[in-house]
Amino acid sequence: MPHDLTVGYLLSQLQDLDPTLKIRIAVNPDFPFAHFLGTNVVVSDGLVYLAEDGQEGYLPTGVSNLLSWA
Repeated sequence: MPHDLTVGYLLSQLQDLDPTLKIRIAVNPDFPFAHFLGTNVVVSDGLVYLAEDGQEGYLPTGVSNLLSWA
């Protein structure tokens, strides 16, 4: 997977999914957490920023395993 994702790459990964699915950001500092994705999209200096909008709680173990974070 590329280190710097593009909008096109992200769209290609999401295009076949149910558009009503909710989105979370998975973050792995020392303990994996799920975070809400903010609704603002900011474009600045050729980059797109999606804001984090608070922590939901611990990431489900199954998701951690799929991400090889366990």
